[in-house]
Amino acid sequence: MRPFGTPESLHRRRLKAIVLKRKGLGPGEIAKRLSVDRRSIHRWLAAFDSEGAEGLAASPAPGRPPKLSEPDRNKLSQWLLTGASNHGFPTDLWTGPRVIDLVRRRFRVTYHPNHIARLLRSLGFSPQKPERRARERNEEAIQGWIRDDWPRVKKTPRG
Repeated sequence: MRPFGTPESLHRRRLKAIVLKRKGLGPGEIAKRLSVDRRSIHRWLAAFDSEGAEGLAASPAPGRPPKLSEPDRNKLSQWLLTGASNHGFPTDLWTGPRVIDLVRRRFRVTYHPNHIARLLRSLGFSPQKPERRARERNEEAIQGWIRDDWPRVKKTPRG
């Protein structure tokens, strides 16, 4: 299983292991400081001895490259925060099909409806249900009722 982190951060961590080894620390202590297995330290040291710093380079991440680049993902995140009505939709509610439509129109990239949730989660968004409220709702009247009528109506414990 590929370790977590960017290829650059993994490479830096492996180079840090070499620096710590040169300072005289043993593989067990290096492993503890870098939060990795001791066997990984032995493997990195052997790779450095045989190939130098190039032997510590991380291999590219497996799998298909993302459809949206990092700057495009940041743009999409900003657009989602501005609300759906700012992008031509009748209400401010973002739905999966609306996000798919926005991505298709702005980036010319299509996502399957089942996969748009994964993209949104990776951007830090989570599914939310809007709170339903009547259009005729009168907040002042509600607060007045809570302040004046509720204390009179509610049951009090017998003491």
